[in-house]
Amino acid sequence: MNFAFLDPAYLWIKAFHIIFIVAWMAGLFYLPRLYVYHTQTQVGSESSERFKVMERRLLRGIMNPAMILTWLFGILLVLTPGVVNFHQGWLHAKLALVVILSAFHMFCARWRKDFMNDRNKHTEKFYRIVNEIPTVLLILIVILAVVKPF
Repeated sequence: MNFAFLDPAYLWIKAFHIIFIVAWMAGLFYLPRLYVYHTQTQVGSESSERFKVMERRLLRGIMNPAMILTWLFGILLVLTPGVVNFHQGWLHAKLALVVILSAFHMFCARWRKDFMNDRNKHTEKFYRIVNEIPTVLLILIVILAVVKPF
């Protein structure tokens, strides 16, 4: 199938891909931090209920749409003729890391449901540690996308 019709929109597609990555990453940096603070509240307290609202709005209102649009514009970039060489390993490594990042997003959503149902099983320390995962993944993804080491 020929996707040459995407050529004139390449820079727009790339710009929107980056915009939605930034929004998604902001949420992935912030949501686990909210969980750190949420663990410090009493179940059923006013603070706990406020965190539930913040977490839901962040995930559903920003992170989910940003992740979907990041994937959509990323797929459009890949489909644009001449943009990527499928024989280069960096693309496969980058896509694998993006899949891992998406899985992390899903874990964050599951943890939000646990908090929503007052069944959080993890400690403050756990959320402090997992809060670093998106940073490490972002560094690796950017290096692969910009440097294209292999």
